Amino acid sequence: MDNQNDKIVKNDKKLPEDQSIDSILRPTNWDDYVGQEKVKRNLKIILSAAKERQESCDHILFYGQAGLGKTTLAHLVAKELGCNVKVTSGPALEKMGDLAAVLSNLEKNEVLFIDEAHRLNRMIEEVMYPAMEARKLNLIIGKGPAARTVSLDLPPFTLIAATTRANLLSGPLRSRFGASFKLDYYEVADIEAILKRSADILGLKIDSDATNIIARASRFTPRVANRILRRVRDYAQVNSALVITADVAQKTLDLLEIDKLGLEAQDRRLLEIVITKFNGGPVGVSSLSAALNEDKGNVEDIFEPYLMSTGLLVRTPAGRIATRKAYEHLGLSVPDGTLL
Repeated sequence: MDNQNDKIVKNDKKLPEDQSIDSILRPTNWDDYVGQEKVKRNLKIILSAAKERQESCDHILFYGQAGLGKTTLAHLVAKELGCNVKVTSGPALEKMGDLAAVLSNLEKNEVLFIDEAHRLNRMIEEVMYPAMEARKLNLIIGKGPAARTVSLDLPPFTLIAATTRANLLSGPLRSRFGASFKLDYYEVADIEAILKRSADILGLKIDSDATNIIARASRFTPRVANRILRRVRDYAQVNSALVITADVAQKTLDLLEIDKLGLEAQDRRLLEIVITKFNGGPVGVSSLSAALNEDKGNVEDIFEPYLMSTGLLVRTPAGRIATRKAYEHLGLSVPDGTLL
């Protein structure tokens, strides 16, 4: 890295200026979409059957942690069906008029993608039920005794919803999806394949050791892996590195305060609070979020899922408990009687 003749390879591939790097790195076909094999197999059967019958596809629900590819899958489904996709989100649909405007402008067999579906309010959900089941848009015109209901026919369409909190979706709404798929964390080998593809798109030379280091620190999540790769790219460029090596990758992670398990400073702080302030637990999420000075939703949505998946934290009826592995990862002595 100290060799001044070692200059990072300039990207021969001209990246579109009107696109963000996230959209450039997003897979545009099934072959480029790595991982989630069970989900892909089931989707291909559903889509093939719908196309053979020349019908609109059943409504689909994707749920799982952020960054696992739910939005990408929605676009791939639309592409497979040969139709456009209209994108909105739960928070954007505040009033019935917002949803009515979206639904009334749908074309035949078009895909409507709603991100953060768990944030749809109940009034919007009530309008969604007949739209999903009977392709009817029921609107109330006027107020009081003069109010009347107008029913509009909708063209065949496919609703694809994505959420990180499937438990917050109401039962009636979940039951109206023809298929529900949970996206799981990726394997290290899959993340490595994604990183190699992303590096090729960005015109980067990266060795296998560096790829493995980034993959293991990526929280098994493609979005996080690509984010780290972009920071490694910056570090390599500033330090005139010809090839992204394990040393370059590790020094970038050190600067970002990301350890070998992918834990960032706030993740480690959460574990330290559970261990030092609450004697390893159990501790309730409200007390934990207050001590961490983080919103309760952030603790449940952002920090806990990965910490639990790596076996550093467990959730019990009495509260959260730090495991033996958490003590060892932080370099702390494990108290006698620690069972987990």
